[in-house]
Amino acid sequence: MYQLAASHFTTARDLLRFAVSRFNEAELTYGHGTHNAHDEAAYLILSALQLPIDTLEPYLDARLLPEEVESVVELIRRRAEDKVPVAYLTNEAWQGEFNFYVDERVLVPRSFIYELLGEPLAPWIEHPELVHRALDLCTGSGCLAIQLASHYPDAEVDAVDISLDALEVAAVNVEHYGLQDRVNLIHTDMFEGIEEKYDLIISNPPYVDAESVEELPQEYLHEPEIALGSGEDGLDATREILRRAPEFLNERGVLLVEIGHNRDMLEECFPSLPFMWMETQSGDGFVFLLTREDIVNAAI
Repeated sequence: MYQLAASHFTTARDLLRFAVSRFNEAELTYGHGTHNAHDEAAYLILSALQLPIDTLEPYLDARLLPEEVESVVELIRRRAEDKVPVAYLTNEAWQGEFNFYVDERVLVPRSFIYELLGEPLAPWIEHPELVHRALDLCTGSGCLAIQLASHYPDAEVDAVDISLDALEVAAVNVEHYGLQDRVNLIHTDMFEGIEEKYDLIISNPPYVDAESVEELPQEYLHEPEIALGSGEDGLDATREILRRAPEFLNERGVLLVEIGHNRDMLEECFPSLPFMWMETQSGDGFVFLLTREDIVNAAI
């Protein structure tokens, strides 16, 4: 079917129709940037053809070169049959105004934390220039560390990951944004070997529980397992962050952590902590904020 398509199609409209049909037929799971077959197909085609990803209509009936058609049809096949996330097929992912290089060494960027940097933190960090040092734990592709540096232009940012492979990807993105002098990539396990103190610590750590890891759709199995699962209840990494964060936060320091769907479990495990649940586009149960003072006073 795919070979026949490649030999007959001539336009982006042909490819779009074909891709939507194949994606619906394959019953794909969407969760890496788009939410339906049409949007997924449009993004894949536009990105693969090096066209603006938000401008489809003018290019629908443009005639394509045979090699362009063949290339896109193969990407459609890999998405439909192999269930490879589009971000890995195009080596690109977007968060707001930022785009990042990604491949299967890192999670596809989708953290809610990027929505909360800057103005949403103003009740706790009144002015951006008050952040002199920031830490991104489990940085992966470096996407959040780069956005930290953008929102807090006076800050030096340490970006930590246990995976050397991930840090190689992060280095590509740091260089792309010209931030080599402000974003320091550090290979270590969580806080091990860290000696600085920070005004802001953020983390999108592994937080999928063991049962859910076993049931993940095939798309997510292309992502590094070490970046997904975190013990039986999904909270091993978060427990470590809460236990050690006060050592590394300045007196008025702020901690911002994403925990997925684990809010009830987390509050049950730490009943004395006054979690502030931050509002995101998907609700207020996915990212919590604590100050250093909150954690110290709770004496966990």
